[in-house]
Amino acid sequence: MTHTPADPQSTPSPEQLREHVEQTRHELGQTVQALTDKTDVKARAQQKAGQLKEQAVVKADELRAQAAKATSQVQHKLPDSVKDKAAQAAGQVRATAARAGRMWEEKAPAPLRQKTAQSAQLARDNRTVLLVVAAGVTVLWLAGRRKKG
Repeated sequence: MTHTPADPQSTPSPEQLREHVEQTRHELGQTVQALTDKTDVKARAQQKAGQLKEQAVVKADELRAQAAKATSQVQHKLPDSVKDKAAQAAGQVRATAARAGRMWEEKAPAPLRQKTAQSAQLARDNRTVLLVVAAGVTVLWLAGRRKKG
C-alpha cells in the first residue's frame, strides 16, 4: 500500500511507519489464524462432537431426573403386595441371570465370548448415549401410559 503525502509536512516518521507495519502484521496474523481455524476440519469436528456430547450429558441428566420422578410416583401408588411380588420376581431374574452367565461361560465358544466382551466394553464406553436412549424410551413409554390412563 503506497502512501502519497498531500504535502511534504505530512510525511510519516520512521516510527509511525514501523507502528503501521506492526499493526498490519498483527491484522494479517489474525486473518491467517481465522482462515486456518476454518480449514481445520478435524478440530472443528472435534469441537462439534464435544458440544454434542455435552448436550447429550445434560439431556441424559434431565431424562434421568424425569424417569426417577416418574418411578417414584408409580412406586408410591403401588400396593405393598405388588411391590413384594416385584421384589420376588427381581430376585428370581437375578438368580436366573447368574445361572445363564455360568452356563454361558461353560458352553459358549471362546471367540463368541471374546466378541461379546468387546461389545459389552463398547457399551460401557458409550454409556452416556445408551443412557440417553434408555431414558428417552422410558419417558416416551410413561407418557404413552399416562395418555391411556
